[in-house]
Amino acid sequence: MYDVVLLTLGSERDAPGGGCGSGDGCCGGAPQAAGQPAGERTDPTAGQTPTGRPTGGHEQTGAGGHEQTGAGGHEQTGAGGHEQTGAGGHGTEQGRCETPRVPVLACADALTARGARVETVVARSDAEVDEVLARLDAPARPDGLTWPDPDSKVRLVVATATDAQLRAVVRRLVRRYAPPPSRRPAELAGNRTVPDLPPIGVLPLDPARGGPHRDLAAQLGLPRDPAAVAAAVLDGGVRRLDLLRNDGGSVTLDGALLGAADDSGRPLHWRGRVEVDDAVLTDGADPILACAIGNAGGYATLDSLPLLTAGDPTDGLVEVAVAVPVPTRSTLGRKKKIRYEVRRARGRAVAVIPRDERVPFLDDGVEGELSRKRSWWTEPGAWAVFTG
Repeated sequence: MYDVVLLTLGSERDAPGGGCGSGDGCCGGAPQAAGQPAGERTDPTAGQTPTGRPTGGHEQTGAGGHEQTGAGGHEQTGAGGHEQTGAGGHGTEQGRCETPRVPVLACADALTARGARVETVVARSDAEVDEVLARLDAPARPDGLTWPDPDSKVRLVVATATDAQLRAVVRRLVRRYAPPPSRRPAELAGNRTVPDLPPIGVLPLDPARGGPHRDLAAQLGLPRDPAAVAAAVLDGGVRRLDLLRNDGGSVTLDGALLGAADDSGRPLHWRGRVEVDDAVLTDGADPILACAIGNAGGYATLDSLPLLTAGDPTDGLVEVAVAVPVPTRSTLGRKKKIRYEVRRARGRAVAVIPRDERVPFLDDGVEGELSRKRSWWTEPGAWAVFTG
């Protein structure tokens, strides 16, 4: 039978020095903004965020000049639940933000009932996440590389209130197992920089939300009921998914959205060069409303303006869309209007070179600012989830 580690990420107020970086989201996540059905509209400005803040409806964590990082350097957005040890153990510590979340306890009980040895862990730093991930290591290799064990009897379940929490764990997996270019092993696929990462069980801590900004578990059709998650981890299949890595040292599971709005919700147009493989969507001369970079479909629309049309995290491609304002006039030529032209492309890699000093963005719900060239590239089938 399997040893199952049920991992949650600790909260800001609970971490020494403040590691969560997600505000009230530490204790379960703030509601996402509900979107509207997709459909072209003339001026998509309603519902956007305040001055200089990224557009879009995902929960936003972090601030400052780049993506927000917590203690030890990874995005630590909190999840409910508190540290528990042993099969179904429910230890409590007075005064902590993290109270036992019902899904965490229910999943632990369901796993234990099936004979699994369960340990629930709250990690409040990169080092503590890495301690858990080390249990997935294969035996030592002759070349000295740390490699995942495909036959491991340890299975990992990550309890998440936001996609950023899941991303934080996958980011640590990549940093653990990605070999340096100078030590690239012969068995690594030519289109990959990381080996097959160990599959993860995803335990959503909050109900599924409607609108276009569904979390990744909903997009993938993963089980949300704790007992069903437990069954998927012990009996279900494994679905391998594409991963976007970037030259900033992070990863993207769902997608990124670049752009901002002012206090009144009006778009703050920005300029930059956007390339997808050999295709140039804009050379930097056009004002841009938004640029969506999609592995899945979380950023498919912006206030009813369709951006991405074919988000598929299993096709080995990244989809990119750039929305550019185009002035038009009415039939009689008396009134000037703005429509948005959406340019799209699909490929293996995308590069964004901002012409403006800082361009706000959301990447898997994590807020940041882009001030220099950033490239994303696809790692086909690099990570995986347990499915029902």
